[in-house]
Amino acid sequence: MKITFYGHACLGIETNGTHILVDPFISGNEKAAHIDIDSIKADYILLTHAHQDHILDTEVIAKRTGAIIVSNYEIVVHYQNLGFEGHPMNHGGKWNFEFGKLKYVNAIHTSSFPDGSYGGQPGGFVLEADKTIYIAGDTALTYDMKLIGKEFDLDLAILPIGDNFTMGIDDAIRASKFVDCNKVLGYHFDTFGYIEIDKVRAKAKFDAQLKSLKLLNIGDSMEVK
Repeated sequence: MKITFYGHACLGIETNGTHILVDPFISGNEKAAHIDIDSIKADYILLTHAHQDHILDTEVIAKRTGAIIVSNYEIVVHYQNLGFEGHPMNHGGKWNFEFGKLKYVNAIHTSSFPDGSYGGQPGGFVLEADKTIYIAGDTALTYDMKLIGKEFDLDLAILPIGDNFTMGIDDAIRASKFVDCNKVLGYHFDTFGYIEIDKVRAKAKFDAQLKSLKLLNIGDSMEVK
């Protein structure tokens, strides 16, 4: 499984010959100006919630690629009404896709479209493919994460670490303990002033707890092992 970081909370995941794009917010991110969204491959687009900094480039990419949009019921219906193909889910539900299995899990946040309309309830995803990863989405620390640790043997936890709008570093460390995963990829940080972090200090805090925090530069990739 290969994961590419496109900035903020946007990820490209390549697994079992399928390209999955998570929360495409690229063109509105000055730090990702070097990323060409027209070259990004997507068979599926996973959306954790409806905020602009997670859906901005969804329509452009889905129109070009024909990607299937996967999210909560309200978000998928929104895009289906615009003519896009989608697969609706809701919290606690699983579905077997061609690339593997997805479970839509709880997140504590808000969810509204840029025009203020209702975007359903936010969530995260557990992806079981050649590896098993937890994509937390925008969330606070929640005890529900313990259930993920009991159900899944995770190879990687992808957690927001920018604070203010989501968990910060300390709660992300607690979250990694809840989901019982020592390998963490941090995201949702440094995009703008409210969520800037000290990367050296963040890694040191994880190291002190015998955990690994991976922070990718925008455009860089990692293999999940």
